[in-house]
Amino acid sequence: MLRIITQWVEAQSELRRIGSRTHDDTIIHKEATVREVLQTVKRQGDKALLHYTQEFDHKTLSLEQLRVSASELDVAYQQVNCELLDAIRLAKKQIEAFHRQRIPKSWVQFGDDNVVLGKRYTPVDRAGLYVPGGQASYLSTVLMNAIPANVAKVPRIVMVTPPGIDNKISPAVLVAAQEAGVQEIYRVGGAQAIAALAYGTETVPKVDVITGPGNIYVTLAKKLVYGTVGIDSLAGPSEVLIIANSIASPVHVAADMLAQAEHDTMAAAILLTTDSALARQVVAEVERQLEHHPRRTMTEKAIAHYGLVVVVDSLEAAAQLSNEFAPEHLELEVDEPWELLEHIRHAGAIFLGCSTPEAVGDYLAGPNHTLPTSGAARYASALGVEVFMKHSSLIEYSPQALQKVANAVNILATAEGLPSHADSVRLRTKNQGDGDF
Repeated sequence: MLRIITQWVEAQSELRRIGSRTHDDTIIHKEATVREVLQTVKRQGDKALLHYTQEFDHKTLSLEQLRVSASELDVAYQQVNCELLDAIRLAKKQIEAFHRQRIPKSWVQFGDDNVVLGKRYTPVDRAGLYVPGGQASYLSTVLMNAIPANVAKVPRIVMVTPPGIDNKISPAVLVAAQEAGVQEIYRVGGAQAIAALAYGTETVPKVDVITGPGNIYVTLAKKLVYGTVGIDSLAGPSEVLIIANSIASPVHVAADMLAQAEHDTMAAAILLTTDSALARQVVAEVERQLEHHPRRTMTEKAIAHYGLVVVVDSLEAAAQLSNEFAPEHLELEVDEPWELLEHIRHAGAIFLGCSTPEAVGDYLAGPNHTLPTSGAARYASALGVEVFMKHSSLIEYSPQALQKVANAVNILATAEGLPSHADSVRLRTKNQGDGDF
């Protein structure tokens, strides 16, 4: 089921196949469907939200049920045990502390002739957070999206999530949202939720930036509304790449691979190792751990289609393959992980050493678990405070400073064929001597 490859060219080919697993002809059909949903919600507002919730999620909602009530938020605390609440609060503390280190600082620089330059950072007015539903309860996604927005001091944070059984939302999700500073929650999911956040409806407010992962329809919707609103990234199926040598435990490596594969049938789990014995042991251990896995059917499909073990000649060769793949999560289960790190150029998050499973990053290490996928780590980074902020340039020139650059501005503006640009400076400096032209 889990294949072992030893040939370099074959390994490169398989990694390319896995990396491009979201790019197929069916996307074109799905994009057409998403475009229709977006336009209908834009025209019909709440009516379209209720219609698509019935059509896609098979849930019947009234207008009054769209927003989660204050009483539901209060009751959620009664449905969560003390141990879970303590864990949520610990995760919040860790994540918040990390993201406070990433707040961009405004600055001003005073130069010669009273020239002032700078940058001023301010939060967006409204942020929309998408939290997926489905078989799992993604309270960690709530924390990872809401906390950076809160740290950025976004005045209004809005959350959307699909309704579950009996139109309920997981109490753990509702508690996590409140602990992270979110009180405004709507029970709507899918492309229709993204449309509501992008365009606004009678009930759901229009926001400035949308963050959070979802299925292919959510991802396509975010892609199509980009420009109307900002987005964090186009998240694809989750993936982990593990580089390991003989010191790694096959039991631990197998567990880490399955921890990724259990997300969905398109999740990818890859091992690059210098130890052929470890490769065989991991394959056997994956099969053993799958025997009584609660999500066995889905996890087996992911492993069968997008699981891979590659035996390489050296850790440097493993790093080269990893850089070509640019994984979302990269584990370095080797004896000198910091040395190997020097060879790594592209990865969303890097987990160093055999005692650092990717799961600690998913929940409470502090760095954000919303990461670039499908090779996007070559140019993109994790979700952070800066996604919820923007900066304005600050420029102030004194009359003397403007006089000194007047001639250069005139030359540049004339070269571009923009006479009024030149005039805007000339008319301010024409009576000031050397700047007259």
